[in-house]
Amino acid sequence: MTLAKTVPEPSGPRKIGSVNVVDPETGKNLAELPVLTGSVGADTIDVRTLNGKTGMFTYDPGYTGTASCESKITYIDGDKGELLYRGIPIEQLAEHSDFLEVCHLLLYGELPNATEKDHFEKGVTYHTMLHEQINFLFRGFRRDAHPMALMVGIVGALSAFYADSSNVEDAEQRAIASYRLIAKMPTIAAMAHKWSLGQPFVYPRNDLGYAENFLHMMFAVPCEPYRVSPVLARAMDLILILHADHEQNASTSTVRLAGSSGANPFACISAGIACLWGPAHGGANEAVLKMLEEIGSYDQIHEFIARAKDKDDQSRLMGFGHRVYKNYDPRAKIMRKTCHQVLDELGVHDEPLLKIALELEKIALDDPYFVDRNLYPNVDFYSGIILRAMGIPRRLFTAVFAVARTIGWIAQWSEMHTDPSQKIGRPRQVYTGETRRDFVPLDQRG
Repeated sequence: MTLAKTVPEPSGPRKIGSVNVVDPETGKNLAELPVLTGSVGADTIDVRTLNGKTGMFTYDPGYTGTASCESKITYIDGDKGELLYRGIPIEQLAEHSDFLEVCHLLLYGELPNATEKDHFEKGVTYHTMLHEQINFLFRGFRRDAHPMALMVGIVGALSAFYADSSNVEDAEQRAIASYRLIAKMPTIAAMAHKWSLGQPFVYPRNDLGYAENFLHMMFAVPCEPYRVSPVLARAMDLILILHADHEQNASTSTVRLAGSSGANPFACISAGIACLWGPAHGGANEAVLKMLEEIGSYDQIHEFIARAKDKDDQSRLMGFGHRVYKNYDPRAKIMRKTCHQVLDELGVHDEPLLKIALELEKIALDDPYFVDRNLYPNVDFYSGIILRAMGIPRRLFTAVFAVARTIGWIAQWSEMHTDPSQKIGRPRQVYTGETRRDFVPLDQRG
């Protein structure tokens, strides 16, 4: 079965003008640099020839003002609160689509027709099982190991079982690797959860949908039947859709940087998982629950809000505002509705931490202090509440995030291998260490 398909290839941004680099002392023009534009978004100064023309580099810690690649996959307009997957608004996909359909869109550039959808779903479904020997790898980890530690190790180890996918120049093998990773990530995350509980692994079922199967593997036990609630399955499907891709974030950039060396796809995705593990990236919904626990009780909410407003206090309102979105995070609007559906389904509105969360939400949406500063609840605020209500442990939250983001990583990784301008990543630096000096023998050192 052929899995590789024609995908949109980067066509190059269009030149719309140029800017001059001028010596501030002499006024001499040192270089003329092209100004490029994409299909939408800010214009870009092309600095690739800057060093050759001037001997200088640009300095941009965190690369927050630098475009590292051309991409056709995801676009964010933070001022408008807009997120587009291949040009389609996230709100439309959340309302009308399912996760595997979104996977097809991100990977191949178009929503599938009925035949393509069936073909894609079967291709993913029949890759969900892991090689049986991988089960033994879990025995090398402590029961209390963080699930992300297991995922980094197990995903990286897949390259030892699927050596054929190491040929990144072969489009068909790239496609097979893509299917394998999308399919096996929920299985690995569920097994990591079961390992921490001391419960037997639950194997995937081909008669269940993607999100339904994920929940089944996490919560079913061999000794009794387990039925997945359609409301919870849909909520998980939405969480996966909303977290599927988000432009060139830290973990996606890590996957691209690892991929630029020609590393195999499993190593690249393992690198992305390791980056996502960082609390500043994938741990935001964990931080929300930690904050709720610190507040402790319903009657302490207003005191905490006052502390959060105090610039001299270290208390922070976690799960509110976003680095990219200066308006309401479009994903949060969807998650808010889903959150209340899940709470209704489970009947857990009286659970103490959830009561605190719902009151915080109400205050933040009404209080001018937060509204004026665009500190709206973000997607992490609601996803943390949903995952907790479902019974998913806090330590597993980032692993669920990794399951969702795998398609984004894979789509970006696949795209970079069709980009003729792709080069191995090699950031520059501003060196501020010692200048040249001579070695001093040991007996002459003070």
